[in-house]
Amino acid sequence: MIKITLKDGSVREYVKGITVLEVAKDISKGLARVALAAKIDGKVIDIRTPIEEDVELNILTFEDQEGKEAFWHTTSHVLAQAVKALFPNVKLAIGPAIENGFYYDFDVEKPFTPEDLEEIEKEMKKIVKEDYFLERFELSKEKAIQFMKGRGEDYKVELIEDFPEGETISFYKQGDFVDLCAGPHIQSTGSIKAFKLLSIAGAYWKGNENNKMLQRIYGISFPKKKQLDDYLYRLEEAKKRDHRKLGKELDLFSIHEEGPGFPFFHPNGMILRNALEDFWRMEHEKRGYKEIKTPMILNEELWKRSGHWDHYKDNMYFTKIDDKEYAIKPMNCPGAVLVYKTKMHSYRDLPLRMGELGTVHRHEMSGVLHGLMRVRNFTQDDAHIFMTPEQIKSEIVGVIDLIDYFYKTFGFKYHVELSTRPENSMGSDEAWERATNALIEALQEKGLDYKVNEGDGAFYGPKIDFHLEDSIGRTWQCGTIQLDFQMPENFDLTYIGPDGEKHRPAMIHRVVFGSIERFIGILTEHFAGAFPLWLAPIQAMIIPIADHHKEYAQKIYKKCKKNKVRVEIDNRNEKIGYKIREAQLQKIPYMIIVGDQEIENEKVSVRSRFKGDLGILEVDEFINKLLEEIYNKTYENIDIKKS
Repeated sequence: MIKITLKDGSVREYVKGITVLEVAKDISKGLARVALAAKIDGKVIDIRTPIEEDVELNILTFEDQEGKEAFWHTTSHVLAQAVKALFPNVKLAIGPAIENGFYYDFDVEKPFTPEDLEEIEKEMKKIVKEDYFLERFELSKEKAIQFMKGRGEDYKVELIEDFPEGETISFYKQGDFVDLCAGPHIQSTGSIKAFKLLSIAGAYWKGNENNKMLQRIYGISFPKKKQLDDYLYRLEEAKKRDHRKLGKELDLFSIHEEGPGFPFFHPNGMILRNALEDFWRMEHEKRGYKEIKTPMILNEELWKRSGHWDHYKDNMYFTKIDDKEYAIKPMNCPGAVLVYKTKMHSYRDLPLRMGELGTVHRHEMSGVLHGLMRVRNFTQDDAHIFMTPEQIKSEIVGVIDLIDYFYKTFGFKYHVELSTRPENSMGSDEAWERATNALIEALQEKGLDYKVNEGDGAFYGPKIDFHLEDSIGRTWQCGTIQLDFQMPENFDLTYIGPDGEKHRPAMIHRVVFGSIERFIGILTEHFAGAFPLWLAPIQAMIIPIADHHKEYAQKIYKKCKKNKVRVEIDNRNEKIGYKIREAQLQKIPYMIIVGDQEIENEKVSVRSRFKGDLGILEVDEFINKLLEEIYNKTYENIDIKKS
């Protein structure tokens, strides 16, 4: 008998050689129906795998990322089988699962067309209907090479030749189709109930531009049709919400060929940006942060001392001043450290919380630049907290609470990930263990579930990352909390303790927005450009119906401006319906209609972008309503079908 420890910690005994699927059936018939793959002692395997010894077992479904990957990887094999059936002379390259779906690369005589994709999808449906069982088998390296040569698969032969001598090579067979593959895969093709081929692109073999250009087909698949329908709907929504398109339509920002990756903010974009920064300053002041500003350029010696020279040099820009080497800062932390060092600190001064809206520059390859989401210069809403070891947990908890407050203000849900020591790191094992444990203790105190990302921490310390979810279900990594014992050591930071002796402080690096630019891009797509009132560049548009109504419109304008409401007047000689539609296209929250009746009663007719006609209101009543909504930072329930 063998002992199998399940995900919930329970232990079950089974006969040696039982398969994962049989274990799933014993637990629940429902679990067996949705089981796609499994993890045995951390390694992902097929559900048909026999278990020969005591193990920890986690049965994976489509709810698990590894389960999705097995499902999508199998769909890529179905795609390859369909292409081979329709285009027998095609040569197969690789077909992995990716973050959202899968792709397969093909060497084909002429590029695929959209019409080809339709025919391929039809063929894939036949393969799914046949419900082919995926059978794994292994060959020696020599036999594997001969096997693939016999099938004319030159790219597969090249891959096998790269394997070490003596290694066993695995394959998967479904029907008459065979592919070189390490797996894992789901049990059969019949489980793939819904799929869609999304696009075609060119891709060099092995990503090397000196190699042949292949044809890459991207796709997505799900166990249920509704999941596919929802995904395709979100894709269409994402196109409408593209912040680059909305940024141009709403006149928020632009990017020019004179400065790729360096965004230009327009007046409307600056209003939005300043509103975010004012909110940031106000909330940080409440929590005891002191704002600082540090230089953009500092000398080479500083960056060597901080560790950036050895660990981040490839992402930095450099310049020479008076024949000495300087760097444009990619991060704000060394500047904050120098501010700390300007005077001696007592334990009574700690924690010391320094906030900085600091512009940084990082060298990004041109191919990855993307609107405001990936740029070469951006402003981080940085803060650096210097504290005694006893204050670490409470300070981390305080930052978690702050980030939670910010995200809830914008209507974001989020999940948390803990990233541990990377290979390219500095410092001792002991320091890293202390830092990692401190982050774990703070997460446990807050009762937050978290996922561990092994080896994904910063080079100077482990970190907690906050991944927020927008209104169409996409996730974005924004906030982060990094605990650092290395930089205080490198810069010999000290404070005087209760014993009168010098001690080493700990240091937290943290951001909430992350990058102001990127956060604006995320907000633009989250709200589809229809920002909450407190962020909207224009909060109300006054629309006089005719020329003789303009004087009263001006009176309302002045009253709104006096109360710091961002308001404009549409004085164009256009029909009222046209003006209202224009205001709605500009995503303006409120329209104030002015005509004879409004002048006679000294009132205004109000239309809401979300709620439609609100009727006739007293001017002061309406302005008070706006001020209350701005103060409370309220936002309408986000409905992607209305946005």
